[in-house]
Amino acid sequence: MEYEVNIAGVAADLGAINEALCAADPAAVADLDPFSPVLRVSAAVTTGELLGLLHETGCEVAPHAVRTRPSTCCGGCGG
Repeated sequence: MEYEVNIAGVAADLGAINEALCAADPAAVADLDPFSPVLRVSAAVTTGELLGLLHETGCEVAPHAVRTRPSTCCGGCGG
């Protein structure tokens, strides 16, 4: 799944977030949008799992801050 997480006013340790995500999904990726307070996440986790992982890293976001994005997977790699 792909997610956008509004992290305005929330402490976010990108290294810790990526480490927690990769423990759940080794192919997971997270980065920060350079133009807005948005954490972009691509991982095989549910919204609830993502919220739990973020909270474990100290990134306390509310459920309404997480928006599911349409997948951009073309299926070409077989995954």
